[in-house]
Amino acid sequence: MKQQVTISLYWKCQLIGWSVAALYWGYTGYNQPGFNWWLSILQFTTDVALYILITHLYRCLALKLGWQNLGLNKLLPRLVLAVFILGLVYLFVTASKVYLFRVWFKPGFSEPFGDFFDFYRDSIFVAGVRLMSIWLLAYHLYHYAKREINIAQENARLAVTTRDAQLSNLSAQLNPHFLFNSLNNIKALVIDDPKSARRAIDLLADLLRNSLYSGDKQMISIKEELELVKDYLELEELRLEERLQYHIEAGDEYHSILIPRLCIQTLVENAIKHGISQQKQGGLIRVQLINDHDNLIISVSNPGRLNPTDDSSGLGLKNLTERLELQYKDFAHFTLSETNDIVTATIKIPVL
Repeated sequence: MKQQVTISLYWKCQLIGWSVAALYWGYTGYNQPGFNWWLSILQFTTDVALYILITHLYRCLALKLGWQNLGLNKLLPRLVLAVFILGLVYLFVTASKVYLFRVWFKPGFSEPFGDFFDFYRDSIFVAGVRLMSIWLLAYHLYHYAKREINIAQENARLAVTTRDAQLSNLSAQLNPHFLFNSLNNIKALVIDDPKSARRAIDLLADLLRNSLYSGDKQMISIKEELELVKDYLELEELRLEERLQYHIEAGDEYHSILIPRLCIQTLVENAIKHGISQQKQGGLIRVQLINDHDNLIISVSNPGRLNPTDDSSGLGLKNLTERLELQYKDFAHFTLSETNDIVTATIKIPVL
């Protein structure tokens, strides 16, 4: 099987660019009297070959000197000098080539090279400076743009890596926090209600199993999150008994939506700790999920009152706020509000 030969972008641009220029020069000569097809083909071939050779030698020198990595302030003076030198090289190469072709293909041509050179010197040099300026600017602007793109990609990669590390760190904080709270619940049941304590241990085992299986995932489906929440609520129900009631409103259409892991559970935990546990008669925790113009609204409400002087945010809510900011930037919001002795924690996130 023959291996396919590929031409790099650099060589494609070299061939196409100088071929277009040579075709233009050939077209201008076509309208002149005494046009010769064979001479025109030879002119085209030598133009493309010689000017590619000149610019390629410059490229090799620039790469060796590392000019493609220089900033604009350091590069510009070098480009001015390079344009002047390449313009001179273009002048001598072009003048020599044209003179030889006239000697070879134009009968009776006997003008001395010095006179010929003096007559065409300025026009050829100006044309060379113009062409080499275009080539150098295109070449170095390409490298400059490529370097800026690479820097932007590297910065973006570092930003994503940093964000993932921060999310992993925050997620790692939740597991022991969640475990200690659950163990404290079981501790309260061991003496007073051993049967409930055994059931609580089974629930905790399920919770830990789910946590281990999804511990490396930052995002999980709402279905998985609600299963975790239900186990946690049953665990708390064993401790609080009739003081805790709960109701979850979430249609099946939401089950496949991905959300940050433990976000609903954190709100429920906070509602029990700062709401239900503080109420003598307990109360109802309502978990509700609705879709509002491509935004998912998750709300957890419980009886209680907000105390502005009480720092009730704790690790869980602070952790949640940071994770929402890292995951969604300004597209996600978390709020705590109170209406008629009902405290509601609300998360608004875009539906991905």
